[in-house]
Amino acid sequence: MTRSLCRVNRGDSLIEVLVAMSLTAITALGIIGSQLWLARNERSLAARELATSIADSVAEGIRHNTDRDPVVTQWRTRAAALLPDGDVDVLDHGDGLHIAVVKWRAQASSGDDALCAEPGVGVNLACVAVAFAR
Repeated sequence: MTRSLCRVNRGDSLIEVLVAMSLTAITALGIIGSQLWLARNERSLAARELATSIADSVAEGIRHNTDRDPVVTQWRTRAAALLPDGDVDVLDHGDGLHIAVVKWRAQASSGDDALCAEPGVGVNLACVAVAFAR
């Protein structure tokens, strides 16, 4: 009688192993995807923090100095070295109001929203803008 029971359950353990392996593979792929998403967002956040620091430094340097060309040149060189396709611009809006814009190449966004609100920055470029008055 035990012999007939063994014949019925022979293929069940192989199916259980197959289901367990597929669940493990799906879970591992999910964890890898989550880690990649976290790393991508961390890199994006670090670039934004760095760009904010550069824009603030440009604004401070121009506010205290009368000649802005050396300040912009210095920070443009640093932005190009630290950010992918990094660049610095200073926009004049009259009446002593200026905007320091730091822009860099950003990853393709999933939505249709613009990466940078400043006009004339370009496609697929993210930016940080700091307004200041002299």
